[in-house]
Amino acid sequence: MNRPWLILTGGLVIVLLAPLALVVFVAFSVLGVSPAMACTIGPPSASPGATAGPPNWPDQGSWTSEQVGNAATIVAVGAEMHVPRYGWEIAVATAMQESTLRNLGHLGADNDHDSLGLFQQRPSQGWGTPEQILDPRYAARKFYEHLVEVDGWQTMPLTQAAQAVQRSAYPNAYAKWQPEAQQLVTVISDGLNIDCTSDGGDGLPPLDDAGLPDGFVLPTDPHLRAVVSFALAQRGKPYVWGAEGPDSYDCSGLMMAAWAKGGVQIPRVTADQVHTGVAVPSLAAMRPGDLIFIPGSDGTMSRPRHVGMYIGTDRSGRQYLVQAPRTGDVGKVIAVSGWSRQVAAIRRPLRL
Repeated sequence: MNRPWLILTGGLVIVLLAPLALVVFVAFSVLGVSPAMACTIGPPSASPGATAGPPNWPDQGSWTSEQVGNAATIVAVGAEMHVPRYGWEIAVATAMQESTLRNLGHLGADNDHDSLGLFQQRPSQGWGTPEQILDPRYAARKFYEHLVEVDGWQTMPLTQAAQAVQRSAYPNAYAKWQPEAQQLVTVISDGLNIDCTSDGGDGLPPLDDAGLPDGFVLPTDPHLRAVVSFALAQRGKPYVWGAEGPDSYDCSGLMMAAWAKGGVQIPRVTADQVHTGVAVPSLAAMRPGDLIFIPGSDGTMSRPRHVGMYIGTDRSGRQYLVQAPRTGDVGKVIAVSGWSRQVAAIRRPLRL
């Protein structure tokens, strides 16, 4: 049987039933999501009206196949709605706390009022009918619709964003699930072959910005000086997935804006920036302004999804880069050595 491919871009859902030339368009719009982001879900996947993912997910740690399958539905709905990856992690962590990723019906005397389903949503509070709430796809979509209406949710701690949606009596309960939610989202993203054209972060532990390195000087070339100066001026601004400035950036949004200051238009997203200009053969051959690519939190060496800009060296010759790291962090300068073992590509944009 041919499996459907679900392609989501530009506010459209496109279902391709290979090898048949059948294309179905379904338009949708969600407030608060990034117009620069688009995701594809390749085989194995599901049609828009069915639970996404393989029919039998393997157990993951303490989570059973059924629980992982429910998490996969949450992730797939988030991708379909163009909600950034951090939103998927918030949603999965919330369902871990509320239902342990089980689609709970009415529990009689053990029920918390009329709470139902993966997110324990209540019909009496306007979340929908019991039948609707017990549909995992419906429940996930309602959660995301409320999440993206929370002002600044992308830069909030996970537990704060979840609480803004759920209004739980235990507002700090969600935080403990964040590591497991992140791991499960990664497994599911790989299993569903989700590929997002926007950027999900560097996937590395947080590092403090030590400021400009001792002895650092800007490049003498006026174009490169403009590029590097602009990128450095954005330090301290929050990472927001899909943002292009001026108050926040994601990694590739910062690179595009910086190179525009040097008079060079480069593509918007990492997946395209990795093909711009010419290849640089090694870290030793870099010059300021070169783009360094690593897999990041949702890419691979062959398909990197995070980018930073080489800015030069300190007095001792140690190399540095500037980047917008991840949700919850800000633009900063770090040593290139932290990336050296996972560099997937180095590219040098060219002036025409």
